[in-house]
Amino acid sequence: MTEPSDQTERTPAGDAEPAQQAMPAPTPGQLALLAVPAIVIGVLSALVLRLLDVSAGALEDLVWTTLPEALGIAPDGWWIVVVLTATGLAVGLCLQVLPGHGGPDTATTELVEEPLRLRVLPGLAVVTALGLAGGVSLGPENPIIAINVALAVAVLGRFMPRVGAKLAMLMAGAGTIGALFGSPVAAALLFTGILAAVRGGGALWDKLFLPLASAAAAALTMHALGEPPLEFHIPAEALEPVDLLWGTLIALAAVLVGLAATYLFPLVHRAFHSLRQPILIATAGGFLLGLLGLLGGPITLFKGLDQMGELLEHPEDYDAPTLALIVGVKLVALLVAASAAFRGGRVFPAAFIGVAFGMLGHALFPDIPLAFAVACALLGMLLVVTRDGWLALFLAVAVSGDISLLSWLCAIVLPAWLLVSKAPEFRIVPRQRATASDGPPEERG
Repeated sequence: MTEPSDQTERTPAGDAEPAQQAMPAPTPGQLALLAVPAIVIGVLSALVLRLLDVSAGALEDLVWTTLPEALGIAPDGWWIVVVLTATGLAVGLCLQVLPGHGGPDTATTELVEEPLRLRVLPGLAVVTALGLAGGVSLGPENPIIAINVALAVAVLGRFMPRVGAKLAMLMAGAGTIGALFGSPVAAALLFTGILAAVRGGGALWDKLFLPLASAAAAALTMHALGEPPLEFHIPAEALEPVDLLWGTLIALAAVLVGLAATYLFPLVHRAFHSLRQPILIATAGGFLLGLLGLLGGPITLFKGLDQMGELLEHPEDYDAPTLALIVGVKLVALLVAASAAFRGGRVFPAAFIGVAFGMLGHALFPDIPLAFAVACALLGMLLVVTRDGWLALFLAVAVSGDISLLSWLCAIVLPAWLLVSKAPEFRIVPRQRATASDGPPEERG
């Protein structure tokens, strides 16, 4: 049994508006009225994300702390291989037997996609939580956005059908992004690019109003829950003109590393999917991730957000060879996890790789300020993975914690974008759109 066609589990086109259909310009009164469901969707999006995080965290504590202590086993030894192999087996079984088969392969999806059928959501949530708890090198962003989008479209379609499926998608997607990054700015920047492609009249901020309301509500909800995700403290240092050259070189080097992974991605994906059975694909992937975790250590496990904090809290503890190993292991782990049928996003692991790569640049050339090196490398890596300059700039500044770097980064992003703009996307793109009667689509990079 191969993984099912992604498109068979999408809501039929008749149930959702086409992605390119123009949004009419709303009046101020309509915006004010629609702000209420937008805020509700934002709060609920944050709560669903928090529920997923808490569930995965409880399972993570059981697997990585309680069980090793009870068995007298070191959790940073061969236990890594055991847990990740078992995680792969569990995910593979779920993909085989659960309704909807865990949804589409997230290696093929973008951050915001057409809504899934509701029957798919429980399985998608289960396999995502298993991957997060088991230490798989993927984040929650793609699955949790898919879950919240599907719920928002279904609920608003039932109780407020005049809102429309596309607007519900935008509000839920923006709300979830606001919750993921703890700031509505990330959603505003990302959706500026999305909405710029939508034809129709009206000011751009009219179109951003409701997604931004949802994102702000979600971000504030995460702060109220005590879960602001991007809080790092790196000492700020003054920059010299020559640092512009060094920062550009670091960003370009990160882009080249990311592009190398991009070209390898379809090869790795094809190799895993040649096994055909989801159980075999995910189990083999889990075993390889376990070996990589054993090689790189616990710092290279999981989605990478908490691990970024570990790296940046004591940067002096990591020398250049150690950082090079961390970058290499995490990059391979991301390729394996994304290729082996695990459900999850690629943004957070890529951000971790960018941080480690920036620290490597600082370790090799200590005269380059650490915060600047990290921001430049993170910018380059995220440009490759997200193909979105705004989101890359936002995360580079947010992680470095130094707003004064923004003008420098706006200059550095330009040559980096030239390398990225015509390169393949960091995802698997189906060769053809499948229909309900089609078999699994052939895939390419």
